[in-house]
Amino acid sequence: MKNALVCLLAAAALPAIGQEVKKFDINCDAWAAGEVPAEVFVLDGKVSIAEKDGGKAIMIDPGTELVEASAQLGDSAAGNAVIQGRVFASKKGRSSPRFGISVHGMSGPRLYVNPAKKQIELVRGDQSLATAPFTWTSDVWLNLRLEVQKGEGDKWAVKAYAWPDKDTQPADAVLKHELSGLKGQGKCTLWATPYSNTPIYFDDLHIEVEAAAAK
Repeated sequence: MKNALVCLLAAAALPAIGQEVKKFDINCDAWAAGEVPAEVFVLDGKVSIAEKDGGKAIMIDPGTELVEASAQLGDSAAGNAVIQGRVFASKKGRSSPRFGISVHGMSGPRLYVNPAKKQIELVRGDQSLATAPFTWTSDVWLNLRLEVQKGEGDKWAVKAYAWPDKDTQPADAVLKHELSGLKGQGKCTLWATPYSNTPIYFDDLHIEVEAAAAK
């Protein structure tokens, strides 16, 4: 069984002076069902650990009030950041959920799957950065990956990937964008709005962040 949270230093990476790359592989099977452990910081919504497909996952519960749930994991970045994970969601009637992942805290870029619009989106705050047509399948695990890397000057390269669980990660990003003026700080975050009033599950999360080196 995997540990619930494993933090490894990436010796092969070449971060900036005074920084190190930290990796977090998060598998929920070792956690008890119920309230989330300390490694999961809930910002909003009803979030818990639940049984799913013979294992456990982070579950976003619809609850009694419709809110965009969010929860943060791993260390705060101070530079490049990557988050990847599997998401399971369901439609109900004509209603579909919206879900995604992000880096660099509340003000960083977010990758959303928006089935109601039949598209996948990169957004930052209220600003839409890039979109592409996307066919989402209900009740099937979907892999999402978001990479943000520092470029020249104040430029940041953003790449997003999405692929069915039965497939391998595609070579080409589904969305690409160049951002300016990004602070590059903050934790990776899970996002989910259960418009269909059905649970949304996240599992097998992988996080890589450049962070301040320990003294």
